[in-house]
Amino acid sequence: MKIVIVGGVAGGATAAARLRRLDEDGEIVLLERGRHISYANCGLPYYVGGVVLKKESLTPQTPEGFGARYRVDVRVRSEAVRVDPVKKTVTVRDLEKDRIYEEPYDRLILSPGAEPRVPPFLDAERERIFTLRTVPDALALDSFIKERKPKNAVVLGAGPVGLEMAENLKRRGLEVLVIELGDQALAYLDEEMAAAVHLRLRSQGIGLLLRTKVDAVESVRDGLIVKSSRGKIKTRLLFVSAGVQPESSLARSAGLRLGERGHIVTDSALTTSDPRIHALGDAAEIRHSVSGRPTWVALAGPANKQARAAADNIRGIKTLYRGSQGSSVVKVFDLAVCATGLSEKSARALGMKHGALHIPAPSHVGYYPGAESLLIKVVFAPDTGRILGAQVVGGDGADKRADVLAAAAAFRATAFDLTQLELCYAPPYGSPKDPVNLAGCAVENVVTGKVKQFHWREVAGLDPRKSNLLDVRTEKEFRAGAAPGFQNIPLDVLRENIGRLDPEKPVHVMCQVGMRGYVASRLLSQKGFDVRNLSGGYAVWDQAVRGSSPDGR
Repeated sequence: MKIVIVGGVAGGATAAARLRRLDEDGEIVLLERGRHISYANCGLPYYVGGVVLKKESLTPQTPEGFGARYRVDVRVRSEAVRVDPVKKTVTVRDLEKDRIYEEPYDRLILSPGAEPRVPPFLDAERERIFTLRTVPDALALDSFIKERKPKNAVVLGAGPVGLEMAENLKRRGLEVLVIELGDQALAYLDEEMAAAVHLRLRSQGIGLLLRTKVDAVESVRDGLIVKSSRGKIKTRLLFVSAGVQPESSLARSAGLRLGERGHIVTDSALTTSDPRIHALGDAAEIRHSVSGRPTWVALAGPANKQARAAADNIRGIKTLYRGSQGSSVVKVFDLAVCATGLSEKSARALGMKHGALHIPAPSHVGYYPGAESLLIKVVFAPDTGRILGAQVVGGDGADKRADVLAAAAAFRATAFDLTQLELCYAPPYGSPKDPVNLAGCAVENVVTGKVKQFHWREVAGLDPRKSNLLDVRTEKEFRAGAAPGFQNIPLDVLRENIGRLDPEKPVHVMCQVGMRGYVASRLLSQKGFDVRNLSGGYAVWDQAVRGSSPDGR
């Protein structure tokens, strides 16, 4: 059997290695348009920032070394331009010798990846305008900074790569402004979680303009003029991170079925609408493992898993790819921003019944030095408590909690499972009741009716004439900052002051992070009050309000 693979990196190179391990005698041809078949594309921003010092570190496997180790016919600078599924051939352009030839196949794997989406008014080839997908892209940007020494940069787009580049350009000494068309950075997050990212960027000296449209870019003698809905902005360097789009021209030439956004539709064996062609990676449409709906995920982890499954199935080993839930983490200075499964807004968009709550907690016990703040949001099924997704934003230990919640979502665990989950504990690393356990307990309380919630968005619409608005924090906390309309009765004296509450009105309770509010809710509900506790407390409300400003004012 002869297998031709189009594209290297996480998908194609992994598939080639797996295929060879399963069959020593099969013929494998790997076609790659660039000069590298395997490189650390996730590390490219950190090379530009000077964190990764050696460019050789970005390409740990050379084409020659990979070909020798796995006996794969590696052809770099070879661009696949057309697929003929009837003849079972790939038309290839040899970019070095400037010739075109046809390569036959028995099975074909398409792993072409995705390319940066560049707004139509931009010319990505223009001097001072950069994108980042390949090693040459990173080298070109690094050389420009070294040689031209720009003093400032505009980053267009506040997705993961845009924020990573903003941080790393700042490390290189540039003044950085991020411009985002949407309401928030990292659009896959829920609004209040993204607010933490906004606050951290601005605290580190990164300018952030939200809800700002860029209409044109004009070249001037010593830079560029970015024409936006906020006015004209002069910059010496423009980095474009406006998302990606699948490279599906080959699939289109083969007549393969494509999804709504142009991704190549696959089944659980990564097979396309042609049984002899498989697709994987950023260009493939797969199934979301939580919602069951079609999706696409431009992440290295899923691409590796898809490559293994595709190789297995080609070699007759039935391996079903269960889909992806999009688990990710982005570094924003000292903040880890993690997400897995469904967000609240994605569940809402899908019409799925769901609940959500917040758990602000320290990364480990408070008496041991160095505890860092974590904010955990869990999305769950309101009837069963099944974990549908989670977001974790914070310092040390954020990714650890997100990974546990990712596993819970993957294995359809419920909040009741999380309450019983036995996690590693010692004072430097966690707490006897880990934040993940606390999240399970909180969801369980909601699912079983022990507490009713309200959320930060609802605070602005509350009327003190129609509801008891109660803040149970200490007087000192209350004086330091409070939500409008709330009266302060500290939890420790609430029993003696119940008479200050109107029993004919519902009670909306707020504390700092939600725990004292829960205690107050239980107390008052047993006294006959209709009570709702603010999820995440004042901390979440305050963060969401302060962080949602489009320009930081």
